[in-house]
Amino acid sequence: MEIGAYSFGDTQLDENGQQTDTAGAIRNLHEAIVHADAVGLDYFGVGEHHTMSMPASSPGAVIAAAAGATKQITLGSGASIISTDDPVRVYQQFATADAISGGRVEITAGRGSSVETFPLFGYDLADYDELYANKLDLLMTINDSSSPQVTWQGARRPDIPGLDVVPRPYNSRMPIWLATGGNAGSSARAGQLGLPISYGIIGGAPARFAPLAQLYRKSADAAGHPVSNIKVSVAALGMVARTKQEALDRFYPGWYNLNVEMGKRRGWSEPDQRAYLAQAEAPGAYYIGDPDDVAERIVHLHGYMGHMRHFLQMDIGGIPHEHLMESITLLATEVKPRVQRLLDRQ
Repeated sequence: MEIGAYSFGDTQLDENGQQTDTAGAIRNLHEAIVHADAVGLDYFGVGEHHTMSMPASSPGAVIAAAAGATKQITLGSGASIISTDDPVRVYQQFATADAISGGRVEITAGRGSSVETFPLFGYDLADYDELYANKLDLLMTINDSSSPQVTWQGARRPDIPGLDVVPRPYNSRMPIWLATGGNAGSSARAGQLGLPISYGIIGGAPARFAPLAQLYRKSADAAGHPVSNIKVSVAALGMVARTKQEALDRFYPGWYNLNVEMGKRRGWSEPDQRAYLAQAEAPGAYYIGDPDDVAERIVHLHGYMGHMRHFLQMDIGGIPHEHLMESITLLATEVKPRVQRLLDRQ
């Protein structure tokens, strides 16, 4: 089981609760990735958002910087919103980072749970599904090409008539994952295409995703894809501290701030501390606790999902950067070995 972290960047708050500069958030994110590599985490994903509180708007740029400053950790997007981006540029950026890293970079392609990229880049939200399908096809075509010259035709982007797409990745091609928040069609699509799948589980009981993982594997089997290509990962919210209560106290203010912000954007109700506490206990979706608690809950979900990677978002709503850094350390040095020991006993 690979253990990791992911982030959209997290803009810190000043003493008055006001957001500080977004440049500082990106520097903190880079520091967190380098630290994750040093303490032994397996994976770090950089998601894409375009807001003041979550300013990691260019995962490829962040990952390229991290690629040159790390030695062993796998780096990926979590996810790249390809519906409103150019797959050629996405591929070039990540292939560049992959070359720098020596083959440690992945792309996770997503449609995005937020829609701010559509007006920002001049797309119509009504084209949501068609854009994603068309651009995912182009991304896969580039990756599967046996040479730098790519030929492709599609409805949502100008054709590519045998042009070079360079650089090529370190190992000729990169792992491409498909990200989903729990859509059955996305699970079936990933299986049919033979792509690894990453489930973002941010609420409810995580075990409810087990039927989707089964659908994914059945779809892949029906399409004749090799078992080695069929992988499941889980992304979730979490925080690790020395005690469960300390973890709960540290994560709650950021959780509250984020839910207030998202409530204004999406019409959510006022954050409820009782809901927070319920989600932080089994079988809830928040992996908040001491190392034993978090490890046991990851392994419990593995019994349902059979996933090979579990990674946590631990920086939201202006949570102090030092708490993120300590959580990363505990996740790598305390949770990761506990997970492995528990899996070895099964």
